[in-house]
Amino acid sequence: MTTATTSPPDTVVLAAEGLGKTYAEGKLHTPVFDGLDFAVRAGETVAILGASGAGKSTLLHLLGGLDTPTAGEVFVSGQKMSALSNAARGTLRNRSLGFVYQFHHLLPEFTALENVMLPALLNGASDADATRRSRDLLETVGLGHRLAHKPGELSGGERQRAAVARALVNGPACVLGDEPTGNLDERTAATVFELMLELNRAQHTSLVLVTHDRRLARKLDRVMELHEGKLREVAKEDV
Repeated sequence: MTTATTSPPDTVVLAAEGLGKTYAEGKLHTPVFDGLDFAVRAGETVAILGASGAGKSTLLHLLGGLDTPTAGEVFVSGQKMSALSNAARGTLRNRSLGFVYQFHHLLPEFTALENVMLPALLNGASDADATRRSRDLLETVGLGHRLAHKPGELSGGERQRAAVARALVNGPACVLGDEPTGNLDERTAATVFELMLELNRAQHTSLVLVTHDRRLARKLDRVMELHEGKLREVAKEDV
């Protein structure tokens, strides 16, 4: 199985400094947040809570380089995202970050194996290496018997497990999860969540998870809450 590059525990793998985002439409300006500072260390797991509309997904998109902040900077593996070209940002994102969403976003025309292989191939892996890594990961998440199945032939939980494998295939420094269990029943959600934690520990990959599920959030190392444009750490006993 591919393993993430192991960094010392105090290494910051993902950070935001003075981060701000304001949406503008004509003369109307809607600030989401401003001046956010946030850092994730190697192997650390962090939950981000907040009411619907608080900007949790926006924050995750900014941290992942999928959107551009109106203020501040994002650093991925020590590199300032704003200093990179679009192509270089894409390369860094594919190499250093993994993404798991509420909806799996698997390509329907590809098999589970092909879906997981794709980020590895885009990262320059040979077909043989991408196949080996993807097969190993799919076996680890319990889908060794589903390699040739397309997403439409998989259950919801199986699709999410395939999405987790895809997020990890390049051995990223950090995985960003946007409500990855929010579309699953309680039992399946718990299974997928525990799998993500298990793989986090095995690969020493950091995990930042946006969730509404406070019970699951308490299982992570730190809990943050985004409220009225401010991000603050919350004691687990208060979650």
